[in-house]
Amino acid sequence: MSSSRSNEAEVVDASVDAYSVAYGLERRQGLGLYPFVKRSMDIILSFIGIIVLSPVFLLVILLIKLEDSKGSALFYQIRVGKNECPFRMIKFRSMVTDAEDQLSALLLENEIEGAMFKMRNDPRITRVGRFLRRTSIDELPQLFNVLRGQMSLVGPRPPLPREVHDYTVRDKLRLTVTPGCTGLWQVSGRNHLSFDEMVELDLEYISRRSLRTDVMIIFKTFRVLLGSNDAY
Repeated sequence: MSSSRSNEAEVVDASVDAYSVAYGLERRQGLGLYPFVKRSMDIILSFIGIIVLSPVFLLVILLIKLEDSKGSALFYQIRVGKNECPFRMIKFRSMVTDAEDQLSALLLENEIEGAMFKMRNDPRITRVGRFLRRTSIDELPQLFNVLRGQMSLVGPRPPLPREVHDYTVRDKLRLTVTPGCTGLWQVSGRNHLSFDEMVELDLEYISRRSLRTDVMIIFKTFRVLLGSNDAY
């Protein structure tokens, strides 16, 4: 039995290595100071963002509670981070309080192929929540995840555990870096792209990540948020 498991592990490792080489994701020696500078930028910008946006946070909390006083204004959800480590991601609540219980009945309405669920007219989304999602304001509390080091400003979006359960070896390569609030997928079509296209963009980002690329994606994110209907 142990020999069989060992052989299976070797096959998986070989597959990971093969994909890493094919996509240029093998451990690179040329990253230099990038990880340190990236983390420093995450800490500084997320801290400034939390301070500057605190009035917005309070206003959004008030609007959510006015529409539904029973539920919490914040929504905590287990997501999978770097090296498949789970963490609690924070968002403003944009759905009804029992949204998770209703999900199973809506899975057949999924509008994206692959290990991901998206539905444009999701009946679980509240009126305030629809505005928050369209403007991506619901994502702002993730600045606290960035400050804690669970997320980065730029990187692949952190998936749900049930999504990772259906991942292929290739899909799991997107979990080799710290997940982000925004990324190449968000500025390249977002919900109009298929799951495979999203993975491809994430692998492209990982293969050529740099401080310049991160800054470019951050600026493009602001431009997309000001004139896009891709978020839902």
